[in-house]
Amino acid sequence: MKLILVKDYQEMSKQAAEYVIEKLLQNPNMKLGLATGGTPIGTYKFLIEDHKRNGTSYQNVKSFNLDEYVGLSATNENSYHYYMNDVFFNHIDIKKKNVHIPSGDAPDIQKECEDYETVLTKHGRVDLQILGIGNNGHIGFNEPGTSFDSKTHIVKLAPSTIRANSRYFESMEEVPTRAVTMGISTIMQSKEILLLVSGESKSKALLKLWENEVDEYFPASVLKKHPAVTVIADEAAYAELRANDRAFA
Repeated sequence: MKLILVKDYQEMSKQAAEYVIEKLLQNPNMKLGLATGGTPIGTYKFLIEDHKRNGTSYQNVKSFNLDEYVGLSATNENSYHYYMNDVFFNHIDIKKKNVHIPSGDAPDIQKECEDYETVLTKHGRVDLQILGIGNNGHIGFNEPGTSFDSKTHIVKLAPSTIRANSRYFESMEEVPTRAVTMGISTIMQSKEILLLVSGESKSKALLKLWENEVDEYFPASVLKKHPAVTVIADEAAYAELRANDRAFA
């Protein structure tokens, strides 16, 4: 893993966007894996700004999102379909037919998982997958204990994940307890991975990622087995690493 250290969230978002833009200019037909949540919002803002200012085109890009809440329709304001349209897709020139997000309200969720995996297989390996990391080490919604061999599947969200996500909902009762997520094996098929880590709350997770052994009970640790992972972390996120002085030796 390559670690890039930056000052703050703004700088992390800017560098991440520049990284994506560079790859996109090299390959206008790229398959781009996208993440949701608070961490990548700044990156999407910079990508939108670049699109409007420089005309960087997404017309030939195919996008694949990591996950979606079970039980939420695409029009629900807390769904990841809605999130992606609101913070990114509605502001660039990507074709709707090239956008792929698992459906959270499909009549048969298990079949939806299988169908989404089939779509991913059909299109071939994702060129660049953007990831965040949960406090408990989850990537996508792959919680601790998820098999490294997992494909797209239904997951029961950990209590810590539900608490973390509750800030987007009016009450804890509204937070979905299940999600559809790309499996760890699916994520690891990506040709390249860009992991974004921001804030003091993620500093222990980054320390564990850097220092601990590969273990299914810390899902992000599997990234150590991937040949092309770049981590961009801001000052607050790498505070624990700095204190332990391991990454700076």
